[in-house]
Amino acid sequence: MSPRESKTALKARAIAIDTKLSEMFPDAKCELDYENPLQLLVATVLSAQCTDKRVNMVTPVLFEKYPTVVDLAAAPIEDIESIIRSTGFYHNKALSIKGLSAAIIERYNGEVPNTLEELVTLPGAGRKTANVVLGNAFGVPGVTVDTHVGRIARRLGWTKNTDPVKVEFDIMAIMPSEYWTMMNHRLIFLGRRVCHSRKPACGACELASMCPSFGEGPTDPTEAAKLVKTGD
Repeated sequence: MSPRESKTALKARAIAIDTKLSEMFPDAKCELDYENPLQLLVATVLSAQCTDKRVNMVTPVLFEKYPTVVDLAAAPIEDIESIIRSTGFYHNKALSIKGLSAAIIERYNGEVPNTLEELVTLPGAGRKTANVVLGNAFGVPGVTVDTHVGRIARRLGWTKNTDPVKVEFDIMAIMPSEYWTMMNHRLIFLGRRVCHSRKPACGACELASMCPSFGEGPTDPTEAAKLVKTGD
């Protein structure tokens, strides 16, 4: 937000940006594969410091062997570690998977809870994980601030904060709740494909006219186009 931009103008620009993003990424969605809330919860825990592509290679093996929350809670920790090893931090992630499975059985009758307040009490599930599950498995609007969303929100002038929770609330104050979940997917698509951390493809970005950070990366269209990626 520039010093001269009113809150009304900021909100209008944010909605205009989301409209343009919907045109840029009509296929935007959660890129983790899942069939139910439990699978999405586990996949999101595994996605920490790991690509969605890698997680999607691991979860089919995990869920085929341990398809239910009871199976996961009873699974030998060493076996879970072996299956998820390639996602990194596999020991902590395995502990979280067993811990959250046990908690779901003990506290929620074996069903993944559908409120943020309950989800964040599960081992390995912070606000980011909870909002992913809520928005995609339960249709409850939420803002998930990962590194892409935080970076782009700052570049767009939506926030000056670096703390994910503060960024989350700043975005929520700007965008109506019905925008949150899909806007999140679009921002992540933008971050992975165009608005990179070190060298954003500014000259190839359709948001250029609405972005106060235009020029952080190459502005020449040909040079910028070389930086655009097609996926994760």
